Amino acid sequence: MSVKRLLVRGVGLCFAATVLVVATWTIAAAQEPSRHLTVNERPKPLAAIQFEDANGQSRSLADFHGKVVLLNIWATWCVPCRKEMPTLDRLQSALGGTDFEVVALSIDRRMDAVRKFFAEIGIRKLAIYLDSSAKATRDLGAVGLPTSLLIDREGREIGRLIGPAEWDAPEITEVISCVIARDAAAPFSKESKLAATPPCGKRSVGIPAGGTDSNRQP
Repeated sequence: MSVKRLLVRGVGLCFAATVLVVATWTIAAAQEPSRHLTVNERPKPLAAIQFEDANGQSRSLADFHGKVVLLNIWATWCVPCRKEMPTLDRLQSALGGTDFEVVALSIDRRMDAVRKFFAEIGIRKLAIYLDSSAKATRDLGAVGLPTSLLIDREGREIGRLIGPAEWDAPEITEVISCVIARDAAAPFSKESKLAATPPCGKRSVGIPAGGTDSNRQP
């Protein structure tokens, strides 16, 4: 074999190895749950992502302006995502309304897959949202599934968690309730846009991994 062919083969093997390492890291990020909700010192702007609702209508995060949002990026083929989904449904049941919304954004290819899964496990409160292009994961810098972003009423990221969680655990509902109450008390203004995140968000919040309590009902 010529030196040129050996060099080409070596480059190809190095590229393949790199792809394998990146793929393994991404899978590991999804399989190894973070037990901490990392909260930003200051709110961060987010990309203007687009997705569809259950009726095939175009939606965006701007549609939820005025609400605190927990954006959960997931897929039906992601096992940790499937396990934590009932806890997100219970969180929406407990806190959802005019001030708060869980937006469970699936990156499945077909809406029917999400409908079938929700029906199978008895999801009652969560709306169906779909980004079949998975563009939101890239635009938001999601490195694995599930990834969840806590977003303030002005559409800015104030917290992020990579991996599954028990979202209706007291530790997390306390933080979300604090954010809801804080944002409701502060008027939208230039000053509030520049303000640092108040004390209820200034920490890395430890929360239980998702899917550990299958006996609680919505």
